[in-house]
Amino acid sequence: MLRGRWRTMGSALGRVLVVWAASTLTLLALAGILPDFRLRSDDGDSVTEIGLTAAWGAGAFGLLSALVWPVLVRALLLVPALVLGLLVFFLNGSLLWLALDLVPAGRGEVAPQTAVVVAAVMSAVASATSTALAVRDDEAYRRRLYRLAARRRGRRRGGVRDPGRTLPPGLVFVQLDGLGHQELRGAAARGVMPTVAAWLEHSHRLAPWRTDWSSQTGASQLGILHGSTFDVPAFRWYEKDTGEVMVCNRPRSAAELQRRAVDRTADGGLLRLDGASRGNLFSGGADQLALVLSVSARRGRANRSRAGYFAYFSDPAHAVRTAVSFVAEVVRELVQSVRARLRGDRPRVSRGGLYPFVRAFATVVERDVVVAAVLGDMLAGRSCVYADLVGYDEVAHHSGPHGPDTDQVLARLDRSLALLARVAEHAPRAYRIVLLSDHGQSPGETFLSRYGLTLKDLVRAGCGLPVRRRAGRTPSGAEARAAVRAALHRPVEEGAGEVRPARGPDPVVLASGNLALISFPDVPGRASREWIERAWPALLPTLANHPGIGFLLVDGEVLGPGGAVARLAVPGEAEELLARYGPGAARAVRRADGFPHVADIMVNSAYDPETGTVHAFEEQIGSHGGLGGEQGRAFLMWPTELSDPAPALVGAEAVHAVLRRWLGEADGPQVPLEDQRWQGPVGGTLPSAGVPAPDETR
Repeated sequence: MLRGRWRTMGSALGRVLVVWAASTLTLLALAGILPDFRLRSDDGDSVTEIGLTAAWGAGAFGLLSALVWPVLVRALLLVPALVLGLLVFFLNGSLLWLALDLVPAGRGEVAPQTAVVVAAVMSAVASATSTALAVRDDEAYRRRLYRLAARRRGRRRGGVRDPGRTLPPGLVFVQLDGLGHQELRGAAARGVMPTVAAWLEHSHRLAPWRTDWSSQTGASQLGILHGSTFDVPAFRWYEKDTGEVMVCNRPRSAAELQRRAVDRTADGGLLRLDGASRGNLFSGGADQLALVLSVSARRGRANRSRAGYFAYFSDPAHAVRTAVSFVAEVVRELVQSVRARLRGDRPRVSRGGLYPFVRAFATVVERDVVVAAVLGDMLAGRSCVYADLVGYDEVAHHSGPHGPDTDQVLARLDRSLALLARVAEHAPRAYRIVLLSDHGQSPGETFLSRYGLTLKDLVRAGCGLPVRRRAGRTPSGAEARAAVRAALHRPVEEGAGEVRPARGPDPVVLASGNLALISFPDVPGRASREWIERAWPALLPTLANHPGIGFLLVDGEVLGPGGAVARLAVPGEAEELLARYGPGAARAVRRADGFPHVADIMVNSAYDPETGTVHAFEEQIGSHGGLGGEQGRAFLMWPTELSDPAPALVGAEAVHAVLRRWLGEADGPQVPLEDQRWQGPVGGTLPSAGVPAPDETR
């Protein structure tokens, strides 16, 4: 035992020396390249003296980074997360400046702007070297992971865990936002997602599940995590009793929807027992939260929704890697957008403005932070984790659900899954990784692009109200934009003027993908068909007979082209009229018709079953939110050790029941003993040195 301890100490010391040597060589190389950086005195030094100066500076910088950096990040906990990501570089440069001041005889000197560059490169090299050494030494890597996990599980409380005790298996649920069942199968078959393909061949099963009419993350994830999708008619809708617009990706709305679901089910949520919620709209009842929108409007240190950012950026090397990848993604989007324009791709939407940065945030920053948080949860031995990766959904809205743009995103997500599987081998309990999605994506030209006007303009024309001469664009409301706003401490959706529309005769028109909702604010309760036809005689015929609209729901009746009418209360009528939208369409519409906050008129776009295309009422060429095509076919992919779900899953509430059953299938109690429940540092995310960051598998 003593010999093994000495061998371990010698191995650790050797890794420290190698990292120190790599940092020293990096410092020497940078001093030779950068004009504003030197490692010699004014009188000149020998090669030996310059080498010793570099070694001194590298050692001082490494020591300061280890001791001072975590304190600085903690002190800046209330700074907006994205601001912290930029501030990281300047703080890191300041530490290097201080380290060079400690060099004897004033041999180290660097300009402030150069210090930022030198510090970033030094941090990246040191982290990469440390990780490479740890990974190459499997035993050292395993011991380090177990040591980190044991420290996080509860020794801070004085408990001592029996090393021979086996914890019951845990579950990690990874939501690949917006990825439909067919697209997942296609990506695995084409070799875009080799990890998923290997799992399907050897260890996992795959099945589709059908969403409700509101095929979007707000409804689906609320149902999956909290067991209820009741009274969520769309992504955004107008509530007459309060006069407010509810938007699923607005923090205040998300908090209210979660409260309503908990009240309805009388249950805390899927993750209430030792769970962690990462990157989601809702908490699921977890006590460990990071990047959860429903709590992101809170202020102060009690707000743990952004904790994952701070824990991740506490390692400057993480910030360097993520920042470089962020810039690369912005450039990639600009190049892809120009290529699409030069090729004359159709359909196409605008991809300018802030979109390249929103895309980079979703596909790089949020992915890296969420994956790192999940790795930390696994090392801490938490019994269940639910994480949402939104990158594919964001890119599919603007590039379409199929093609090289989305394939690149899926390939990087696949590498993140491979990293989760690799780290799971070193966790204190076995983990079963379940993949699922909340909805799919249906392609198609936007309503505005196809017909030259927005639905709001068509509604106003049908009501005889003035219409703008030039059609405006309906902004896209993807989930990633809400995450960006929350990270900037600005948790209000664009178009905030629609939060409380003025009451009056003018209708309120809100889009949710290829589903739209029309409400009359001055009419108490739900407007009847008779009232609408009396007040606005041309409105319903104008909408129902428009080629871009498939059907309307008005007070218990489905209206189709050519005067077709189906009463939901009469069996078979709605099924016949909605047959082209697939099995279960009439059931979904009938269920939504019973919601207290269903709109006066619900509008679903036209759908072509042969091409699978729809017309989004927002500026999205890959859309979801209503009925028609792949958007309503999500997937569930589970390890073979778990029992099979029902043959045909319908609705997110049914998925919730399956996941809850799987949580109960582990041997032994799901909640660890009290001495194992210490909640580690903010967000419970990955420690920095020696553990791979998410993008190190690129």
